[in-house]
Amino acid sequence: MKMTGAEIVLEVIKKQEIDKIFGYPGGAVIPLYDELYKQNDIKHIRTVHEQAAVHAADAYARGSGKVGVTLVTSGPGATNTITGIATAYLDSVPLVVITGQVPQMLMGKDAFQEVDITGITLSITKYNKIVKNIKELQSVLEKAFKVAASGRPGPVLIDIPKDVLVDTYEYKSVILNKESENGEEFVDYLSVLEKIKKAKRPVIYAGGGINKAKAEDEFLEFVEKLKIPVVNSLMSLGTISRKNPLSLGMVGMHGFKIANQAIFRSDLVIAIGARFSDRVIGKSDKFAPKAEIIQMDIDRTEMDKNIETKFNIIGDIKLHLAKLNKSIDFEVNENWICELNEIDKKQICLDNDFHPKNIIEQVAKRIDTDSYVVTDVGQHQMWVAQYYPFSPKGKFITSGGLGTMGFGTGATIGTEAIGDKKTVFFTGDGSFRMSAMELITLKKNNMKPLIILFNNRALGMVRQWQALFTDGRYAETDTLEDMDYSKFAKYFGIKSAKVDSLDELKRVLNTFPINDEMVFIECFIDRDIGVYPIVPPGKSITEGITE
Repeated sequence: MKMTGAEIVLEVIKKQEIDKIFGYPGGAVIPLYDELYKQNDIKHIRTVHEQAAVHAADAYARGSGKVGVTLVTSGPGATNTITGIATAYLDSVPLVVITGQVPQMLMGKDAFQEVDITGITLSITKYNKIVKNIKELQSVLEKAFKVAASGRPGPVLIDIPKDVLVDTYEYKSVILNKESENGEEFVDYLSVLEKIKKAKRPVIYAGGGINKAKAEDEFLEFVEKLKIPVVNSLMSLGTISRKNPLSLGMVGMHGFKIANQAIFRSDLVIAIGARFSDRVIGKSDKFAPKAEIIQMDIDRTEMDKNIETKFNIIGDIKLHLAKLNKSIDFEVNENWICELNEIDKKQICLDNDFHPKNIIEQVAKRIDTDSYVVTDVGQHQMWVAQYYPFSPKGKFITSGGLGTMGFGTGATIGTEAIGDKKTVFFTGDGSFRMSAMELITLKKNNMKPLIILFNNRALGMVRQWQALFTDGRYAETDTLEDMDYSKFAKYFGIKSAKVDSLDELKRVLNTFPINDEMVFIECFIDRDIGVYPIVPPGKSITEGITE
């Protein structure tokens, strides 16, 4: 059956069982948007800015388990996707970004809205290609989805000139093979378990790869059978309930004392789907100095990259954990758990009741445990990571590797588009105003997130570092503008309120229709409230901790 290039693009997307895509139209992709107009199989969500469209597709992928798709035009439309692509690349999120390009007869002539987007994004994509012949369009797009989702997931960019979109060619209907190539290699599982059995102080370091592999159930079975304490990276929060006695919480720069001490005292660290980020290991020669390290990951290039490991398990985490679970017939030394329980778990002394910890706990009481929890980047992100009672039923969606301020509003569009759970979105005044106009997108699409904005009239995280390392010289981090964000939200017809006390927050949460419509709550907090503990640069995670 002959189809135009635009029809072929949409047909390939539909074959992936993807029914929602995100984007912004422009001259080079008019043929694609014309085909979208003609059919009803794919819902297109137009954002205010292309960057938000990529963040929305990113969160849609993280929440749904499908590949996220973004469609944008050439030139500035394409370049506006770069931060979103880099965000997905560093967090290993499967995306296919389709960009329009000027007709081939104009390429290389500095035509209006012409850029070499494949050259620009080469270092932040798993694969990218400009399709110059309609004969290869279908195969390139099918490869794009396969590459994005297989192995270690990541973003792919396909650039399509306008003349290819209007040309015609035979479309060949295919049955997709959904079996993944997991890169699994032979592993001596009995030797791995013997090493764990001999350990006196083992710790599991859980990473975001557990979620990517959809291995949450196998991971929990592994933990419960062995009774090994777990520390989490930022990206893996929610893989184990914070109420589980084996959960020690987040590890690293802003991690809990008990989690960092467990790593320091351990004699064996089992890293599962974790890449040993600098925010976790700090000073690498001081990370787990008494421990051997077993690393399990699908990406061979992560082995021995940041930390020297003793035993490598390469391949699909889900399959490896399932095979290990079949052979487990022991539990770890319970004295190790007792030793950890004796470590001081001193709580932060709160100066007032209206502290982010209490705000987050109050919000969590009103939200189902299986909700999507989305954040922007900054102090509020770390407070949520520390204090939200994550459980395996929900999903935590945040920008970890790139730390992209402005990520959260677009990401909320993506999780709301999935439509299966409630979304609670925590943001800060600095991050929110980078993408505040995306409230238009949320409102237009009748989306109903609960939005909590921490307003300390500051770029809080950088300001905190200035207090510590530049003697309180707050260069451009105080944002004293008289901006009423709740009125801004109200302008778009969003139910909103501003609160400065815990009692007022409780009243709003209990009286506002947070399950039936979008609600925006602006919380005024003290700008001098910091994120603690904090490990300064050049320190290990077990020294120099400020509390």
